[in-house]
Amino acid sequence: MKFLAPSLLLYLSCLLDEFPIAQAIRLPLRARMGGFGDGGLARRASLTGTPDLTNQGNMQYQTNITLNGQAFQVLVDTGSSDLYVVGSVNGAKDTGKTGSVTYAIGSTKGPIKTATVEFEGFKVADQVFIEQPADSTHSAGAGIVGLGPGGASNIQEIIASSAGDPILDRIFRQNTSTPNYITILLGRADDPTDTFPGDLTIGEVVSPFNNITSQPKLPVTQMSNRNGQHWTAMLDKNGIIGPDGNRMNTTKHATGNKLTVMFDSGFTFPQVSKNIANQIYGRVPGAIFTNVTGGTAPMWTLPCSTELNVTFIFANVSIPIHPLDTVTSALEGPPDDTGAPTCVGAFQPITTDIEGFDIILGMSFLRNAYMLINFGDFVDGALTKVGDPYIQLLPLTDPQEGHSDFVKIRMDGIDKSADLHLLPALPNNGEDGKNDKTQEDTLHKYLPYIIAGSIAAGVVILALIVVASYRSSAKRRYRRLHDPAPAGLPSHATNGAPSQDYQPTRRY
Repeated sequence: MKFLAPSLLLYLSCLLDEFPIAQAIRLPLRARMGGFGDGGLARRASLTGTPDLTNQGNMQYQTNITLNGQAFQVLVDTGSSDLYVVGSVNGAKDTGKTGSVTYAIGSTKGPIKTATVEFEGFKVADQVFIEQPADSTHSAGAGIVGLGPGGASNIQEIIASSAGDPILDRIFRQNTSTPNYITILLGRADDPTDTFPGDLTIGEVVSPFNNITSQPKLPVTQMSNRNGQHWTAMLDKNGIIGPDGNRMNTTKHATGNKLTVMFDSGFTFPQVSKNIANQIYGRVPGAIFTNVTGGTAPMWTLPCSTELNVTFIFANVSIPIHPLDTVTSALEGPPDDTGAPTCVGAFQPITTDIEGFDIILGMSFLRNAYMLINFGDFVDGALTKVGDPYIQLLPLTDPQEGHSDFVKIRMDGIDKSADLHLLPALPNNGEDGKNDKTQEDTLHKYLPYIIAGSIAAGVVILALIVVASYRSSAKRRYRRLHDPAPAGLPSHATNGAPSQDYQPTRRY
């Protein structure tokens, strides 16, 4: 995931020994060649063969790539478009140019070199890459291979010719019989029933999910700035169903009242607006919006046994999110009042403006949808027009199975889902998007007016009190000492006269 904006992602300190800061939340995926059998939608557990994807605690997915026969363990990122590795590559040719990429967390910088790259069955000669020197934040043998649109490549812009094309552009150009698409299938580390780690393919689909090619084609929303192009598509109007079973009102900052969504395998935690995150997590008793150890921005924390069901809708296709992904144990929140650990809400509130899209759907979403990305005309130097790029999504999560998994993993086998009673809905102004204002923001905006109004009201009230006191004093008559005193309340000691006893039911 490549951005020039400040980081919103959580820094995963447990991964530092294997990967630099910039890569701690990125996905590695592996391509594989070969045919796949026919079949319909089936559970991931039915997949056979050797998986090409290694899942480490739902935090990162790693694969191997070789440069001049030298192996590197890299993360595959659909949110960036360049290849870099850490350490010296034997026999690599120096182009005499220097390249850099700024990620959401961290960056890379080094000489741009060329080498023969082997990427799971594909061999590309003279592939450009950045050779990042090893340092305190970049571990030797690591790296990132970007699978985003070539137009967003920093290296390509520097080389200024087809010699600077990203690896996928090179693969598609030299293998003209290979369709210009990739597919991404992510596994879930703590899934008790579907244990397949995942896969990435180039020009092929994974059986038994062949029917992904029959899913609606979501046009890639094309950016005016080529450097800002990512794999983005439109969410349906009000296309999020919250834990209460109702659609959220999400109608701001989008053409036709639809939010623009970026699909980025480099984000561990999806990024959504504050309003969306609040509607998912803010109604849970015991939920707290707070800082989390290892994080750079506050997140919702809540009891780990909280089962929340959320669904995203694209082109009228519903994609349920597994409750193990909605409330994740990948990071531990602060202990609750009883000392028990808490989990975090995976859909993290976005806290800055990112031009071109409103939502970033990362790993916690992608584990629930098999994704096909067709590059279309986004391949540099395409000899013929092959069409506009598009994305297809195939739902993978069965809500009933997801519930059963959650009960087994988080509720110790005892179904306690009926015990959850959501709090009343939070205020929703009918708008949504990355620029949402919180109540605190609104208060700060109008604070000068509130203070001025309060002072004016105080002056008026004080004046009325003074006037009332003056009039009351003017009307008060002088009373001579021998005049009878005003009648008082009845008393038990008044000549044995009956008193008015306390009556609890009497109204005065």
